[in-house]
Amino acid sequence: MEPEKRRSRASDSIAVKSMVGIVSLLVVFAVIIGIIGFRVFSDAIMDQYADGAFHTAESASLLIDRDRIDALAESEGKTEEYRKTWQDFDSLCNSQGATFIYVIQPDTTDYRHITFLISTMNRSSHYDLYDFGYVRDTTNDEYRMKYKRLYDHVSGKELVIRNKGYIETDPHITAMIPLNNTNGDTKAILCVQRQMDQLVRVRRIYAKNTLIVMIIIALFVITMQYRYQRKLIIDPLKKITNEASRFAKENVSTEGKLTDSIKNRDEIGVLADSVDQMEDKIEDYVKNLTEVTKENERMGTELDLATRIQREMLPDRFPDRREFSLYATMDPAREVGGDFYDFFPVDDDHLCLVIADVSGKGVPAALFMMASMIMISDNAKAGKSPAEVLDSVNKGICESNREKMFITLWLGILEISTGKLTCANAGHEYPVLMEKGGEYRLIKDAHSFVLGGIKSAKYKEYELKLNEGSSLFVYTDGVPEAINRDNEMFGTDRMLSVLNEDTDRTPEEEITAVRKAVSDFEGDQERFDDVTMLCIRYCGKSGSGEE
Repeated sequence: MEPEKRRSRASDSIAVKSMVGIVSLLVVFAVIIGIIGFRVFSDAIMDQYADGAFHTAESASLLIDRDRIDALAESEGKTEEYRKTWQDFDSLCNSQGATFIYVIQPDTTDYRHITFLISTMNRSSHYDLYDFGYVRDTTNDEYRMKYKRLYDHVSGKELVIRNKGYIETDPHITAMIPLNNTNGDTKAILCVQRQMDQLVRVRRIYAKNTLIVMIIIALFVITMQYRYQRKLIIDPLKKITNEASRFAKENVSTEGKLTDSIKNRDEIGVLADSVDQMEDKIEDYVKNLTEVTKENERMGTELDLATRIQREMLPDRFPDRREFSLYATMDPAREVGGDFYDFFPVDDDHLCLVIADVSGKGVPAALFMMASMIMISDNAKAGKSPAEVLDSVNKGICESNREKMFITLWLGILEISTGKLTCANAGHEYPVLMEKGGEYRLIKDAHSFVLGGIKSAKYKEYELKLNEGSSLFVYTDGVPEAINRDNEMFGTDRMLSVLNEDTDRTPEEEITAVRKAVSDFEGDQERFDDVTMLCIRYCGKSGSGEE
């Protein structure tokens, strides 16, 4: 009942996991794009805001006689000229939407005080207006620096943005330009202050509209991606899962095969074909089991069935080729395991060699072995490299590996005409190589992860060169891990020693020698693991094995 509960949880669904991943990426993408867009938009609006303030300042500077500023400063705000200038500033302030337009004279000794000559305010504002001659402290060091830059003619305009901390007149910008007389002397500074309320509103509208657009785009992408994944991955996997569940309950194949409805040419298609083949073979074996067994002999019959599956799946006819000589054996333990070897031609010039060890015992291991052999053969005959074969088989196994079984496997594809052997190792024992005239030695190749462990595992391949007279020996862990009555292991050193006793032996003679040595070492100790070996001697084009 526990597996049923796991399958019913929505969080275990491939569709849900895929959508969660896509939504997460879209959220990250939207946040990054939103932040960048908001900053760019804010900067552009701020530039426009500042340009408007400077434009108003330039307009205001045309309303004052710059050569008469000293006279305005001495007028105490009571002359007709002063009143006319103030009225012009007041009209401009209210028509341009500025908060303040004012003219100040800083104390040029240290710029720590400013004196207001003219000060006008927008009638809609609620702030206090400074009278003529009002003296106040300079707001901060930034203002002092900018006043000095204007008086020293370092710059022709300055901008102050105040939008952080406590601000008496709320967040605003102030555009400042110098008022120079005809001699070029700076006599005062004209300032235009604009509140940032409108800027804040525009930015809020932008952020709101951007969020709406992002949500619409995200929903569209999620919908299209879900439809795409459902058509190519989710629906085919559901068909395979449902068929596997049905077959597990009924043990009877249906007339319609998975490959009739699943036309994928990828790993899902390979898996569907493998399940079809597995169902056919299992159904045949189950029928045979039903015919020859009784209820009280079920356990013994299941072991016999597993043994038959294991033995019947292993090739027992070795190729008769002048270019190479090949031999392999598998001696099962008392409890049937999942060791297997295989060899088959990929094409006229390539031979695939496989040796593997499936975790577990009994019928599950034997059936898992059978399905794995089918997938390996299908992928290799499709022209894939060893690494690609292992990658495809691993993904196929991980898709429906309910028993959490795994395989250690070594696979090599021999180019018969040249002796080039391309190999890949998925957590299996080191292969053993013997050059003609030399001795057998371990090839400590780089191991990749076992098949069926992690779907995202990556597999590497490497090359060996078999010259004429070279031999390659591969095996499962049942050889080095064989145990005697003293609980000692046979080990790779003993195995190499046996192989090197006579390097001129044929592959069959080499395997026979190792089998005998392992058996003698074990004595009457019960064997708990299969002992599987494969040996090939490369004879080259001449077929003699001589250089």
